[in-house]
Amino acid sequence: MSQANKKTPYEIAQEQFDLAAEFMGLEEDLRAILRVPKRELTVNFPVRMDDGTVRSFTGYRVQHNTTRGPGKGGIRYHPGVSLDEVRALAMWMTWKCAVVNIPFGGAKGGVIVDPTPLSLRELENLTRRYATEISPLIGADGDIPAPDVNTNQQIMAWLMDTISMHHGHLESAITTGKPLGLGGSLGRSDATGRGVSFTVAQAAKFLELDLDDAPTVVQGFGNVGSVSALMLHELGCKIIAISDVNGGIYNPNGIDPHALIKHIKRTRTVVDYPGCDRVTNDELLELKCDVLVPAALEEQITGANADRIRPKIIAEGANGPTTPEADRILFANNVMVVPDILCNAGGVTVSYFEWVQDLQSFFWDEDEINKRLKLVMDSSFHAVNDRAQAHRIPLRQAANILAIERVAEATRLRGIYP
Repeated sequence: MSQANKKTPYEIAQEQFDLAAEFMGLEEDLRAILRVPKRELTVNFPVRMDDGTVRSFTGYRVQHNTTRGPGKGGIRYHPGVSLDEVRALAMWMTWKCAVVNIPFGGAKGGVIVDPTPLSLRELENLTRRYATEISPLIGADGDIPAPDVNTNQQIMAWLMDTISMHHGHLESAITTGKPLGLGGSLGRSDATGRGVSFTVAQAAKFLELDLDDAPTVVQGFGNVGSVSALMLHELGCKIIAISDVNGGIYNPNGIDPHALIKHIKRTRTVVDYPGCDRVTNDELLELKCDVLVPAALEEQITGANADRIRPKIIAEGANGPTTPEADRILFANNVMVVPDILCNAGGVTVSYFEWVQDLQSFFWDEDEINKRLKLVMDSSFHAVNDRAQAHRIPLRQAANILAIERVAEATRLRGIYP
C-alpha cells in the first residue's frame, strides 16, 4: 500500500468497529454514538526551559466512551503523536476495558515532544503544565491517566501531585501506574507482559501447541516486550529473536532474556549482544517461529508482508500492530492472532486493581494481584475464543463484538440524555 493510500490508525479503528457492528447487526443510532469519540481536547501550552527560553507544546486528551465507567488510558510523549492516533487509541481502550469486563471506558492522551533531550526539570515542567491544561477532564470518577510510550511512574506522580494541589488534598486515584509509595500497585509494571504470557498459554493450549522450546520472536524490548520475553521464557519458549529501536538480533539456539536485560543495562541496546546475527525489522517479523509478539508500535504487520508471516500465534503486545488487510491474510493462513484489546489488557486490568485499592485505601499483596489477573485474562480469552470458534471468525472480530455488545447494552440501559 502506498503512503498516499495508507490508512490512519483512526481509520483502522473505525474499520474494525464497522466490521464487528455489521456482523452483529448493531442499530444505526448506536453505531453513530460508538463510532466516534465523546470528547476531544487539544491544548497548546508554554513550558519554560532550563536556558530561560519558552517553548510551546501541543497535547491532546480524548475520551472515546464513558458509558460503563471513567475514561481510562495512557499518556504518551512522542514526536509522532497526533489527534488521529489518540482517537484510535482511545477507541481501542473502550473495547479493551469492555472485553475484560472492567468498569472503565476508553480514553487516551499525548504530547507532541521528543522527551529524550529534555532535562528532568524540563520534563517535570512540561508534565505539570500539561496536567493543568487537561485537568478539567481528569478525576477518579471521570478520566484516569496511566503511563504509555515514553512516560513512567515519575511522570504519573507529577501528574497526580499537580491535580492534588489544584484540589487542595491528595487525589491518589486519579492516575494509575504510580510509584508504590504514592498508592501504586504491586505487579503493575509487569502486568501487560504477564497478561501477554497468559493469553499465549491459553492459545497454545487450544491449538495443542507444546510451548517447550517453541521458537518465539519478540519485536520491541521495552517494558511490554521484555516482560513478555521473560514470562514466555519461563513457560519454556525458546526466544530466538528480539529487536529494539536500533535493530534486531537472531540466534536459532535461543537468547536468554535475563542475560540480555543485564547487557542492555550496560549498553542500552540489544544489537551488539554476543552470539547473535543482526536482522532487520522486516526480517525479524518473517522469521520461522511458533509465537510472534509484536510489542513495538502500530501497523507493523500489513497487507504487504502478512503472507510471509507464518507463526502459529501472534500475540499483540503493542496497540494496533496489525492492519485489517493483514488480518484477513493471517486468518486465511490459519494464524491465530490474539488481538491487542485482549492480549495486552493485563496492564489496564491491574490499573483497575490499583484504582480500587486507592479508593478503599487497602492494598493487596503481589500474589493476590497476579492470581486475580490470571483469572481475568484466562476467562476473557475463553469468552472471546468461544465466540470466534462458534462463528468461525478471527479473534479480533470476536473480541470487538463482545466488547461492543457490552458497551451497547450499557448505552441502551442508560438511554440517551436528555
